[in-house]
Amino acid sequence: MMYYEDLEVGMTSSSGAYEVTAEEVRDFASKYDPQPFHLSQEAAAKTHFGRISASGWHTCAMTMRMLVDSMNEVPRAGMGSPGIDELRWKHPVYPGDTLRIETELLEKRRSRSKPELGLFKTCVRTFNQDGVMVMEMTSNGMIGVREPGAKDD
Repeated sequence: MMYYEDLEVGMTSSSGAYEVTAEEVRDFASKYDPQPFHLSQEAAAKTHFGRISASGWHTCAMTMRMLVDSMNEVPRAGMGSPGIDELRWKHPVYPGDTLRIETELLEKRRSRSKPELGLFKTCVRTFNQDGVMVMEMTSNGMIGVREPGAKDD
């Protein structure tokens, strides 16, 4: 189990191989972001996308899935997230793309009010199969502290 004490600023990891399908792009868009360029090849052809593209929110959801899958590989004392500081969609995601993620731990600190809680900030980058960055976000996370009574490092 990975705890706050195990996190080191500068740590990096890579994971994922998420295959984007046209069916999933249309299904997500029809439920959550029903703009024509996510649903119709004809409508998308008239835009700068040129073809159906995934919603940016769908890209976030696929990225989250890869993050959770990587957390399951190395169990963590995760306690959720208070939010995201920054989110940028850098390049369209298309059906047929295969996504992967890279993460870098930017900072960490102990909660001042809850000694059992550690806080950390991570840069998460999502890439397609060609190495093109499609999304970048700065995410905040919460993780359990192994020894709440110990001094912070």
